Amino acid sequence: MIDDNAPLPQSDRPTATAAGHWVLARAGKRVLRPGGLHLTKVMLEHAQLASADVVEFAPGLGRTAELIIAQPIHSYTGVDQDKNAVTRVKGIVDKVGGVVVNSIAQKSGLPDASADVVVGEAMLTMQGASSKAAIVGEAFRLLRPGGRYAIHELSLTPDSIDPAIADTLRKGLAQTIRVNARPLTQAEWRKVLTDAGFEVEWVGDAPMALLSLRRNLADEGLRGVARIIRNVLRDKELWARVLAMRALFRKYRHHLAGVAMVARKPTESASAAESATTSN
Repeated sequence: MIDDNAPLPQSDRPTATAAGHWVLARAGKRVLRPGGLHLTKVMLEHAQLASADVVEFAPGLGRTAELIIAQPIHSYTGVDQDKNAVTRVKGIVDKVGGVVVNSIAQKSGLPDASADVVVGEAMLTMQGASSKAAIVGEAFRLLRPGGRYAIHELSLTPDSIDPAIADTLRKGLAQTIRVNARPLTQAEWRKVLTDAGFEVEWVGDAPMALLSLRRNLADEGLRGVARIIRNVLRDKELWARVLAMRALFRKYRHHLAGVAMVARKPTESASAAESATTSN
């Protein structure tokens, strides 16, 4: 169970400059994934968690960690660079013997081939190209042959989006959410994974409706929505930030979506066969 009284990530930063997703967390929002809770649940089903050693990058508030440990997994390890997030998620996973380490996803410090599943949501979007590659490469290193990497990120749509629109949209996101967000098209997300050696096995998508009433009722429930409205109405800075984000999301609603993918690390035999084919 998430402890709503525990300190939030970036709690030391003023509302005016904190990253947009943590501003929404201050408002009381607990599901911060672009495609919503349903897309996360479907992604986890395809990731095949049963009996798995699971590593989660940047678990944040721990909402997905709750879903993961509710499954018959073998072990859970979270990796988060924010100390407050580490504390919050430890409180959630302690009951199943889970651990959370204070580290960056690019250099987790965990052993090679120690995981069957790596999960990362709404964190690659916040990285530049080199950091995206480093994080995906770390997931590849941590996975055993045949292991699955599950991601849920912000996507640009369609794949043929005008580059000028994509550039303007990214600049708008950076200014509004105070993070240099770099969402990609589905085709580009797939390439990030395949360039690291993964084989993409499943892709799902959903509208990017992070601040729509219908999505929030589905993700947060009626009591959760009431909590968010109450918190926003009490805080003028919070209200201003939420309105600005909502306006941007509505403006570009036809060009933003949530995308989830599950990719597999090839087995050693498959990798060997591929290498032999390449050498010939």
